[in-house]
Amino acid sequence: MKDRTIDRVILIILDSVGIGELPDAKEYKDEGSNTLSNTIKAFGSIALPNLEAMGLGLIQGIEGLQKVKKPIASYGRMAEASKGKDTAAGHWEIAGLIIDKPFPTYPDGFPKQILDSFKKETGLDYLGNKAASGTEIIKELGEEHIKTGKPIIYTSADSVFQIAAHEEVISVNRLYAICEIARKIADQYIIGRVIARPFIGNKGSFKRTERRKDFSIAPPGETVLDRLMAKDIPVIGIGKIGDIYGHRGVTQEIHTKNNMDGVDKTIDVIKQIKRGLVFTNLVDFDMLYGHRNDVAGYADALIEVDKRIPEILALLDDKDMLIITADHGCDPTTPSTDHSREYVPLIVYGKRLKPGINLETRKTFADIGQTIAEVFKIGKMKNGRSFLKTIR
Repeated sequence: MKDRTIDRVILIILDSVGIGELPDAKEYKDEGSNTLSNTIKAFGSIALPNLEAMGLGLIQGIEGLQKVKKPIASYGRMAEASKGKDTAAGHWEIAGLIIDKPFPTYPDGFPKQILDSFKKETGLDYLGNKAASGTEIIKELGEEHIKTGKPIIYTSADSVFQIAAHEEVISVNRLYAICEIARKIADQYIIGRVIARPFIGNKGSFKRTERRKDFSIAPPGETVLDRLMAKDIPVIGIGKIGDIYGHRGVTQEIHTKNNMDGVDKTIDVIKQIKRGLVFTNLVDFDMLYGHRNDVAGYADALIEVDKRIPEILALLDDKDMLIITADHGCDPTTPSTDHSREYVPLIVYGKRLKPGINLETRKTFADIGQTIAEVFKIGKMKNGRSFLKTIR
């Protein structure tokens, strides 16, 4: 009898690579969003031969990619069952936790009581307090920040409390400490993330650095990461995974500078560990291009990642499962610069797994968490339906 054991799962999140509006997109003002297809159409055409070979072009809702006859992987799409379209909600659901209330947002800035607490607890006054693009607000307020030493506070359409500071005015470690204080305040209001946004440069040439750090609210329930860790199964978080899960359920955190560094670090870990979950977030799609409506940048990032797929596949053995998906959309072709409420792709590959299976439309991202739970035999999760038996 064949050994059908899977010892290692490599889970890669193409952050914000959504593939079409969900049925409730109207409630979020995201009608017409289709991050991947709209990017392809606006750019002209994009060749993603390796992802196409895995069946990406066959997934319902995706247009502009080759529909191969014999894909090497199985494929489908997933709907988000949680409310909202936040990074944390998407990732938590992937790990099996569905939330029924969206995180609060502050399109008109944070209320007085939150900022009064910030001033009291940090001893600092602030600039800003509005919804804004991170690059634009440091252009607008960077010089005043340098003169006054006051950190810049801003938000977006997402549930985020962002604090920007010049590294020569407020050191990175000091900024992180300020964010830790802000996180305790934000917990009282269920704000999804506090984000440190350090920058450098002078007037007219301010530039954010890679020392960004997310301070996320802890998941309000059990995730498959928690259960894996409890069973002494390694969980390696690459990119901002550790931050997103409140540094819970991750045995090792490896931070990255950009997408290509994320792929490099993923490859390094695959070479080093033989059992467990390798969980990677490639954030550039969202952070650098989706939020800035940069179609060309988004397209180039897709092409760059696609070119690295063969390197990852070459390292996989008979006891590996590779899952590629996303956590929400962030369509660079729409007027909005914020996340969009979209389906996400699901690609599942393994040398001993069935290729070419259409996994159809999954009702929740939690199907991934349930599948991982079944792979590692750690008990059934509360949410999701495993697709393991369908492809094994």
